[in-house]
Amino acid sequence: MNKFLIIIILIFSLNTKLFANPNLQARTGILIDYHSDKILFELDPDSQIYPASMTKIMTAIVAFELIKENKLSLDDMFTVSENAWRLSQAGYSSMFIMINDQVSVEDLLKGIIIASGNDACVALAEGIAGSEENFAEMMNEKAGEIGMTSTNFTNSSGINDPDNVSTVRDIALMSKHLIKNYPNYYELFAEKTFTWDRTGGEPIKQGNRNPLLYKSVGVDGVKTGYLAVEKYSLASSMKKNDRRVIAVASGFETKNLRSSESLKLLNWGFRNTNTFEISKKDETFFEIDTWLGVKNKLKVTTKESFYVTINKKDIRYLNVSLAYSGPIQAPIDQNEEVGKIIVTQKDNVLKEIPLYAAEDIKKVNFFKSLLTSLNYLIWGDV
Repeated sequence: MNKFLIIIILIFSLNTKLFANPNLQARTGILIDYHSDKILFELDPDSQIYPASMTKIMTAIVAFELIKENKLSLDDMFTVSENAWRLSQAGYSSMFIMINDQVSVEDLLKGIIIASGNDACVALAEGIAGSEENFAEMMNEKAGEIGMTSTNFTNSSGINDPDNVSTVRDIALMSKHLIKNYPNYYELFAEKTFTWDRTGGEPIKQGNRNPLLYKSVGVDGVKTGYLAVEKYSLASSMKKNDRRVIAVASGFETKNLRSSESLKLLNWGFRNTNTFEISKKDETFFEIDTWLGVKNKLKVTTKESFYVTINKKDIRYLNVSLAYSGPIQAPIDQNEEVGKIIVTQKDNVLKEIPLYAAEDIKKVNFFKSLLTSLNYLIWGDV
């Protein structure tokens, strides 16, 4: 099998200060690279937590999916029940909707995402599914589709219920699903304020409860949480240029620690690791040699996007090569597997990525084939 090296330019400052461990002051936490799914740091990531208001990420996902399927519209109006209204009077975070208010799905989503309104969660859940219990079933069904194996939702807001449980690993998985599948609606999580023109009073303007949005460091989501039994939690995502990392941690003792430690974890990921795009679906093409075809070169590509994340100190050992038994003899059919990309770090294979023909190549006619074969026998030239 012939191997042809793909040259990658790796830019790395040897003066970058590296830290072995972020020493996160939380009960449980995880940091992942969005593109490669590489776990950059973990602290007891499968320990059970009460996700509190991070539950609202799934509440939004269920609504976004229905909108995507044209089963729900941002302009749809839902009537606020007494059940939903009572939450606005119970001392929890609220949008402050009133009984029998007609509220649009868009406003309810903003009330949930920006103001963290528990009353808005119930109003949305009842409007979509008839009851919060039915809506929780939809949430769990979606969690199963995403692969959240350690999560059970019992309500749409995350307020006190011992059976509403998850893990930071599952919350990170859910956050990635949100960002990847609903990029336009995800922008709501970056909005800093929401003003609700409430019934019977002056409009209420509330700020987003995610403290990292106000620091101008590239954080654009996702959701805070607090329960007395769980303390403070935060799912957060930071983007710099084309790279994104997602952090989830729970069990912070104070609000200040939630903010400072989450930011420390995000920055630690960028400071200590790099992610490289190996191949992007429908955009990255390579060329390999062909034999007895109407073309001498074949365009090949991968069927999925592939990324690799490594510690910066190990960049010098990264090697990406293209391997195939070649030249490939025509005829060649589009989508035929013809080789692979091999990504190694020192002697360890990190990824083997199949390569597929991006085009058809027909075989030359008999006489040209004969001439080419003779030429090869004499000169070894294909």
